Amino acid sequence: MALYSELSCEQLRATYEEVKQQYDEFKARGLELNMARGKPSPAQLDMSMDIFDSVNALNGYKAEDGTDCRNYGNLTGLEECKTIFAQALGVQNSNIIVCGNSSLNIMFDYISQCMTHGAYEGATPWLLQGKIKFACPVPGYDRHFSICEHFGIEMVNVPMLETGPDMDVLEELVKDSSVKGMFCVPKYSNPQGYTFSDETVRRIAALKPAADDFRIIWDNAYFVHDIFENGDTLLNIFPEAEKNGKEDMIIEVASTSKISFPGAGIAVVSASENNVRMIKQRMNNQIIGHDKINQLRHARVLKDVNGLREYMKRHAAILRPKFDIVLRSLDRDLEGCGIATWTNPKGGYFVSLDVMEGCAKRVVELCRRAGVVLTNAGATYPYGLDPKDTNIRIAPSFPSLDELRDAMKLLCIAVKLAALEKLMDEE
Repeated sequence: MALYSELSCEQLRATYEEVKQQYDEFKARGLELNMARGKPSPAQLDMSMDIFDSVNALNGYKAEDGTDCRNYGNLTGLEECKTIFAQALGVQNSNIIVCGNSSLNIMFDYISQCMTHGAYEGATPWLLQGKIKFACPVPGYDRHFSICEHFGIEMVNVPMLETGPDMDVLEELVKDSSVKGMFCVPKYSNPQGYTFSDETVRRIAALKPAADDFRIIWDNAYFVHDIFENGDTLLNIFPEAEKNGKEDMIIEVASTSKISFPGAGIAVVSASENNVRMIKQRMNNQIIGHDKINQLRHARVLKDVNGLREYMKRHAAILRPKFDIVLRSLDRDLEGCGIATWTNPKGGYFVSLDVMEGCAKRVVELCRRAGVVLTNAGATYPYGLDPKDTNIRIAPSFPSLDELRDAMKLLCIAVKLAALEKLMDEE
C-alpha cells in the first residue's frame, strides 16, 4: 500500500473519490452503534448471573466469621472478599477495605477528603493551599481528568511511553510543592493498553516529591484482565514503596466492574496501614457499612484468587475475537499508508489509535454521521484538549462480532478520508 504522503495530486484525488464512495455506501446503510465507552457485552454480563442466586443456593446469609450479612457490621468488608483481592493484588487482608460497587466513587471520595481534611491526619487541607496541581499521564482516562476538573485541580500533561509515564518529566514535575498527586492506570492503561515497566514502577515508588502530602491514585482497573496468552505482569508497587519509606504515598483501587457487573459489583481500596486507619476513621462518619450481601455473593462465586483467574479466562474468550477484529482491521486497511499508528495490547479494554495530526475530531465526526459513535476526540486529554488532535480510543467490548467488523471498516475508511482531505488541503 502506498504512502499517502507520496501520492501525486491526481492520485490523491482519485483515491479520495474511491474512499468517499465507500464512505457514502456505509452512510446509506443507517448503522446505529455506540462504542463510546468500554462496556461489557451482554454475553459477559450473562456469565455472572449466578452471583444473584448464590446467597440462597449456598447456605444462606452467614459469612465465614458468622456475620449475618443482612445486618449492620463489618465496616471494612467481609474477610473472604478481602482475601480474594489481597491475593490478587499482592497485599495483606489488613491493607484492604471492601467498599461499594464503584472504584471511581472511591477515587472521587478520597480526593474530596484530601481537599477538605488533608491527605493525612494533621495535614493542611488541599483547599487551603492555593492552586494545586496533578500530574496527568496522557493519553489517559477521562474520568480521572473530570475529577481533577471538578475540584479545580490544575492538570499538567506527562507523556505516556510504552513503559509508562515519562519518568524524567514526572521526577522534575514533583519538585514543585503545588503538585499534589497523580492518577494512573498501571496495567493495560486506558486507552493504550500499556503496562508500566518494572523500572517505571520502581522510579514511581522512589519519587521524592516536594509536597509531603503527594498521593498517587494507583487505579489498577485491569489487574486480572489479560486477553491473550502470556499477558503482562505488573510489579507490585507496595514493597517497592516500602523500601523507600513511601508506602503512604500510594492509594490503590480496583473493582469487579468488568468482572461481574459494572452497576452491581464490588470495589476495594488497598493502602498502607496508616492510610487504611485514616480512611476507616472517616468512613465511620460516612456509612454504617457497604452491601455485605453483594460481597458474599461475589465471594461464593469467585471463591479465591484461582477462581477469579479462571473466571477471567471466560471473559478473555469473549473479548479475544473482538480485539483480533480490531487489530486485523487496522493492519489490513491502514498498514503502509503512513496515516495512523495503533497499540497492540495484551489485555484491558481498549486500543489506542493515533491518526494524522489534526484529524481525530474529523474521523470521529465522520463515523458519527455514518452511525458509529466513538469516544469524543480529545477525551483522553485533560480539559478534552488533545494538543495535536490525533488520539482516538477504540472500545471493542460491547458490539457483536458482526457489528464490530462493520464499525472497524467504517473507522478505517474515515481515517483514510480525513487524511486525504488534509493532504489535499495542503496541496
